[in-house]
Amino acid sequence: MGKTLVIGASGKIGRILLSKYTESIISPVAMVRDQRKQGFSKSVEVVEADLEQDIDSVMNGCSTVVFTAGSGAGSGLDKTLLVDLWGARKAIDASKKAGIDHFIMVSSRGADNPDYGPLAIKPYLVAKHFADEYLIQSGLNYTILRPGRLIDDEGSGLINTIRPQNPEKQVISRDDTAKVIVHCLHNKKVSNKIYELYKGQDFVELAIT
Repeated sequence: MGKTLVIGASGKIGRILLSKYTESIISPVAMVRDQRKQGFSKSVEVVEADLEQDIDSVMNGCSTVVFTAGSGAGSGLDKTLLVDLWGARKAIDASKKAGIDHFIMVSSRGADNPDYGPLAIKPYLVAKHFADEYLIQSGLNYTILRPGRLIDDEGSGLINTIRPQNPEKQVISRDDTAKVIVHCLHNKKVSNKIYELYKGQDFVELAIT
C-alpha cells in the first residue's frame, strides 16, 4: 500500500483531515504551495507543489489521491477555472501516469446539473461538473463526494446521502466530510460511486456503502 496524497491540504477540509484523522490515513502526504505555512504534525509528509504548475513528481510512491482543493469563495472566475477545473484535470492526468489505485474527489452538490444549483455559484458548479466528468471518463478507480453547503460545526458522524428538499437543510460540516473521506479510504465498496453528503441520521459507515 502506497502513500495517500492530499491535494488541497492547506484548505479547511484538508487541515481537518490531516489533524483529527491522521492516524486513520495510511502514510499521509500533504501537498502545499508553501511549506512555511503548513503546520502539520510530524507524522505527515509535506511536499511543496503548485496545482497550477506541473505536479507529476508529487505522485511518486502514492497509491491514493484525495482532491479537496478549491479556488475559495473570495477568488475570481479565473481561479475557479485554473484550480477547480484545470487543476483537477491535471491531478487526474498525473494520477493516471502514476498508476494511482483510488482517486477521491471532493466536489459539490449541484455539480450533477449546475442549472439546478445555486445561481450565485453556478460557474463553480460548472467547473466541478466537468472535473467530475473527466474523472469518471479517466479509467481511474474513483469516488466522488458532493457535500452540501459546508459549515464549521463539530461533526456528529451522522449523515444523509439524499438531498433534502429544503435548501436550508442542504448542509454538512467539514468535519463530517473529512470523516466520510477517511471511510472511503478504507472501503472498497465505494469504488466508482458518487455520494451527496448532508447532515442526517445515519452513521457514516451505514450511509456510505
